[in-house]
Amino acid sequence: MTDNADRAVMLKLDNVSLNYQSGKRTFDHGVHHVLDSVTFQLYENETLGIIGRNGVGKTTILRIMAGILAPTSGTVTMMPGKTSSLLSIGLGFRGDLSGRDNALLAAMLQGSTKKQAKAFLEEIKEFSELGDSFEEPVKTYSSGMKSRLGFTTALMTHVDILLIDEVLSVGDAQFKAKALNAMKERICGDQTVVFVSHSDVQVQELCDRAIWIDSGLIKSEGDTARVLQDYKASINKGGAKGRGGTEDGKKAFPDQRLERLQEMLELSDEQVAEMRKIREEGGSRKDIRAVFNVEQQQQFKEALQQRKSGVPFQ
Repeated sequence: MTDNADRAVMLKLDNVSLNYQSGKRTFDHGVHHVLDSVTFQLYENETLGIIGRNGVGKTTILRIMAGILAPTSGTVTMMPGKTSSLLSIGLGFRGDLSGRDNALLAAMLQGSTKKQAKAFLEEIKEFSELGDSFEEPVKTYSSGMKSRLGFTTALMTHVDILLIDEVLSVGDAQFKAKALNAMKERICGDQTVVFVSHSDVQVQELCDRAIWIDSGLIKSEGDTARVLQDYKASINKGGAKGRGGTEDGKKAFPDQRLERLQEMLELSDEQVAEMRKIREEGGSRKDIRAVFNVEQQQQFKEALQQRKSGVPFQ
């Protein structure tokens, strides 16, 4: 574990909680406690990993750190003059604009002048391997292409704090390896990173320190290997079937069926990526279907009724 005694604190969460009203009776009098008095510090030049099951508050923490969400209580303090960028599939992209225009806007939002941002564009195009698609609207991109664009834009524009939400889990094997190598180079330099991933290998390889969060609470914090060990021990002890407590999500939604559902219900790439995450965490069929919007829920219900009548999914 890296010694942080002499490092500056880049960002601090102090007793941060986030609650919202819910109609579910299983929550505390209709209140869902997403985060509950979370406190930790992010140090300059370190890579902090955040691990835990799907739906326990990992992405919420990143959004609070990025200033996208405001906590219900507690404080978030960032070192003055520092910039941050949250990398999450498709987050912040305008679908009607090209990859080039989105990269330009993202770079400027991350603190670059327009002249500086323009100077990054060809490098972003080359590293992201988007080719002619760089000039096409982002709404035509796959989730992997959006991931490559977002990762590369933040990497090339050199924000002070890079907040990464599962971005390195999307895309082909060649780009994943390229992205990991680029991250390693930045980590060995002056980049400060918060990294959310379900990949134990990536967390172990990239992170100086880790936090395991469960049900909105920090369960373990410190040396990456030890925190991963604590997390795995909990999974083995409890069976770690995910939010639904069952393995049926994996059986019911293989990739081939997800592809058919995407086409049939016009699911977005972001929805399919979320469904895969829930599936891999052992979430139930109900958990996975909860990703559908109201119209998609109705279409799926009608398709099930047709199937019972002997009409297969199209």
